[in-house]
Amino acid sequence: MRKRDHNLLTNAASLLICGLLAGVVVAAAAFPAVAMSGLAAKAGAETFDNLPSELTVKRPPQISYVYASDGKTLIATMYDENRRDVPLKDVAPIMQEAIIAAEDHNFRTHNGVDAKGIARAFVANNQAGTTTQGASTLTMQLVRMLIAYSATHPQDVVAATEDTNARKFREMKYALQLDKEMSKEEILERYLNTAPFGNGAYGIFAASQVYFGKHPKDLKIEEAAMLAGMVKAPSAYDPTTPAGHPQALDRRNYVIDNMVETKAITVEQATAAKAVELKVKDKRTPNGCVAASKNHWGFFCDYFYRWWMEQETFGATTYDRERRLKAGGYQIVTSLDAKTQDAAKKNVEKHLKTGNKHALMLAGIEPGSGRVRALAVNRTFKLDDPERPQNKISTNPAKAKKKIRGTYPNTTNPLMTGGGDIHGYQFGSTFKMFTMVAALEKGYPLEYTINAKDTYQSKYIIEAGSPAACPGTNKYCPSNAVKSMAGVHNMWSAFGRSVNTYFVPLEERAGAGNVVKVAQKMGIRFLSADDARRTTEEGGVDQWGAFTLGVSSALPLDLANAYATLAAEGKYCEPIPVQEIRDQDGNKLDVANPRCEQRIKTEVARAAADAARCPLGDRSSTSKCAGGTSPGVRDIVGKPVLGKSGTTDGEKTASLIVSTKQLAVAGIIADPDWAQTSVRFSHDQVNPAVWETVRDAMKGKPSQNFTPPSGKIVDGDQRSIPDVKCKSIDDARSRLRSAGFEVEVDRIPVNSSCPANTAAGTSPDGRTIKGGIVIIQVSNGKGAPQPGTSTPPGRRGGGNIFPPPRN
Repeated sequence: MRKRDHNLLTNAASLLICGLLAGVVVAAAAFPAVAMSGLAAKAGAETFDNLPSELTVKRPPQISYVYASDGKTLIATMYDENRRDVPLKDVAPIMQEAIIAAEDHNFRTHNGVDAKGIARAFVANNQAGTTTQGASTLTMQLVRMLIAYSATHPQDVVAATEDTNARKFREMKYALQLDKEMSKEEILERYLNTAPFGNGAYGIFAASQVYFGKHPKDLKIEEAAMLAGMVKAPSAYDPTTPAGHPQALDRRNYVIDNMVETKAITVEQATAAKAVELKVKDKRTPNGCVAASKNHWGFFCDYFYRWWMEQETFGATTYDRERRLKAGGYQIVTSLDAKTQDAAKKNVEKHLKTGNKHALMLAGIEPGSGRVRALAVNRTFKLDDPERPQNKISTNPAKAKKKIRGTYPNTTNPLMTGGGDIHGYQFGSTFKMFTMVAALEKGYPLEYTINAKDTYQSKYIIEAGSPAACPGTNKYCPSNAVKSMAGVHNMWSAFGRSVNTYFVPLEERAGAGNVVKVAQKMGIRFLSADDARRTTEEGGVDQWGAFTLGVSSALPLDLANAYATLAAEGKYCEPIPVQEIRDQDGNKLDVANPRCEQRIKTEVARAAADAARCPLGDRSSTSKCAGGTSPGVRDIVGKPVLGKSGTTDGEKTASLIVSTKQLAVAGIIADPDWAQTSVRFSHDQVNPAVWETVRDAMKGKPSQNFTPPSGKIVDGDQRSIPDVKCKSIDDARSRLRSAGFEVEVDRIPVNSSCPANTAAGTSPDGRTIKGGIVIIQVSNGKGAPQPGTSTPPGRRGGGNIFPPPRN
């Protein structure tokens, strides 16, 4: 006998045995009272005895949808397999009939295993000399897929699809089990939701979307037939490729003919359907943040992804959490407000377009909930192509020498929220707010006055000879931006005009360590190694005199949230990128709830907020503002606002924070690739971008006013100032100290009718707080000031110079 004939005989014998075994299995299942006999029956029984008694069924991976805060605007989709289960009632009946016609004509009549189909396949394969027909029912195919998805080891996945008799026996046993436990409709629904359709589409919903851009309930005959035909071999019947298109057409028409055979459609319907040209959309569902629906939403999407990966709710490891996100079928409503986000991006691009090496960054957050509403920067959220790079060489000279590319115009770095090597940027004088809060907590009222000199020698020890030290000393020695800032200031005027030599001595009184603790309570994270070391070394923070001037690194999102804490009257909320998460069964998860606590006393927060209105040209009935660094913001936004601008030494950054009761936005212009940039930044670009974003976001929203502070936290313990006019300087000093005041002498004489070198009066006069500064003015003996002569700049006692407050 020739070898070929021997092989044919062997193959036929094998098929005969399989057919006999299959028949025995079916008979045993259908008629359990009939005893099996013979070698074949014994073999089949032993195989069945070795199988587990129950099929473990796990739900296949499901796509997760990420929406904006309206719950409708899609930001991104996340998946390992693009699949979304739909109930059978939402699948067109013609699609149900098409899959039955393509895969299992007798689906509705057999009990999970089709004995006639097995016999028919045996005959056909025997005549062909090779396997040309399969005998797997829809139920058996579903079993195969469920085993693969329930596998816990790669080898189990292989075993679920290998072409062996053992696999066939396993599938038949479990198919019989499923047919007993589930209705035909349930099996069909599970099959349609599980089957692969190629091009990343799993299940009928994804397939309908990818190939036809429609819901499965809307499929037509020719569309349903094409999809049903693909299940057998998605790659071979791929209609999106030149090679696969004609095969897909032939397969579609084959299924249409089978639908006539199963009486699902008429001959006339089949003729019409086959006449329709085969056209598909080939629209793969985007996956991940790089494929976000709007490119500039990618930075927020990435922030959401990083947040998710930190939540233990979704698993013990980052691997588990990512699998849950990409396979759990979650409906995620994020905190991203599309209106605010689009406004932020528009205003960023208006003032510094993408492509510029410098970064203009904005972060917006909602006070009282911590929900992050916007993250915008003049960058494209995209990985730079290493083969065809678009990014420019880094601005950092050390990196430039090595030809390392920078983060512009493309980056996926978390520039506004931190992570990896992004530690933050210097926000300058915006940090004075933390000193003010710490002082208020210590009992110093808003009216607390300090005679702010042009240059101040502090008690803080730094390296002798450094530029920040007073000449010939090792003492930190700050000065003001302009000399006109010098004079007696309270918290309103000092914060409004950003007086350095007021806030450094105020930091001394409150304690630098306490100021740093306030910053941490309000959400500032010290991510750089230098900052972290200083905050953890024993005594390190106590000598951090420059902290109040914003020399540490911080992130736009953290600064926005710190000021949002003021706007929320001291209630700190952890920044959160979600507002609702539902699992695939529709259950709402608590992990999306705001995480808030009262970290600053309400009256302290109200007092700090009152002073924080001064820089932006706003004020309350209790405010005693005396100018502001950005006084036009209140009128531009058209709502009550608080905030602060900031600039660092050398103007290596420029920043502004503006907050209403409903939205806080922090903006900064900096060089993310080189913190020590030689460029000097101004507020001309960042400030308008911030206030225009707040204005645009707040359009149509009601005005909510800040509650003014009350009680001693405003004016403190007010005491009368003794009248020392025409007294000797020593006598005047003694009287004032005895009354409980801190006394200084202004050595620049003023016109007075008192004898020369005696006390002409005090600044302030009348009343001031206990322990406050009282400055003795020295007479020059040249008579009283002429009518209309004003008090020298900076020497008034903190009176109001703004018009009456707005209601």
